[in-house]
Amino acid sequence: VPVFLFVAAPYIRRYVAGGRCKSTARLEGKVVIITGANTGIGKETARDLARRGKVIIACRDTAKAEAAASEIRAETGNQEVIVKKLDLADTKSIREFAETFLAEEKELHILINNAGVMLCPYSKTADGFEMQLGVNHLGHFLLTFLLLERLKQCAPARIVNVSSLAHHGGRIRFHDLHGEKSYNRGLAYCHSKLANVLFTRELARRLQGKFQRQEGHLSAWLSEHLTANALHPGSVYSDLVRHSFVMTWLWKIFSFFLKTPCEGAQTSIYCAVAEELESVTGQYFSDCQPAYVSPRGRDDETAKKLWSVSCELLGIQWD
Repeated sequence: VPVFLFVAAPYIRRYVAGGRCKSTARLEGKVVIITGANTGIGKETARDLARRGKVIIACRDTAKAEAAASEIRAETGNQEVIVKKLDLADTKSIREFAETFLAEEKELHILINNAGVMLCPYSKTADGFEMQLGVNHLGHFLLTFLLLERLKQCAPARIVNVSSLAHHGGRIRFHDLHGEKSYNRGLAYCHSKLANVLFTRELARRLQGKFQRQEGHLSAWLSEHLTANALHPGSVYSDLVRHSFVMTWLWKIFSFFLKTPCEGAQTSIYCAVAEELESVTGQYFSDCQPAYVSPRGRDDETAKKLWSVSCELLGIQWD
């Protein structure tokens, strides 16, 4: 058995690594925002895209973000790797981030909603939302809303939402959205990742429908060049499981069978830059190729209702 494992190890690792983004697309003159890019797949996504163009790292912990940005600048030689404070658990912080960004930057071509929390004990955001739904879904929902006009102005542009295979275990519990009646940290994560898929699907539908109802060549062009896609990065060896002692140890024991952060970042990079996805929208990817979405993730009525409820919770009108 040890000999077999020694011989098979390279092949196992190659299989675990999954697909790689082969695009060499450059991003000169373009601006990318990546949330939660101070560690894990977000940091590796930023590292790759910094070799192509300007990257803004949006993080709650600016000290860690500055350390990551400094490392990326030194490695890539790109000094346009900028840190801005963003706490997705606080709508005030999200609004302040968007206001500052829109005042300082005139361009935005790629928004990667990457940040997330996983398996955390029951807690609420500054606005009273269950933490995993609040950060993983509602925070990014509001951020995208606030930046959408700039993305439209700079089209072709892309919105990339990092979801998870865990969405298969999720359901949108409208009767107990914030887990006040019952809470399971694992299921709450699944619910939030399903919300990412549904948000992506409904956003793509609304963008296409709105542009198709308008007249003129510009509107038709925008409907194909402002896209929104979701993805599963794979099972990645990162600190995302830090809130679970059991998962932390399992991740360490089975690290050989998990993707590295660099491998986990490949599908995010692919969705952000691959030329063949220029007009692809409302899709879900894994290992740099289309992947199966759960039936709940394809439920348009639930997607529409989640959109409406999200707007109500955030106090916004997004038609």
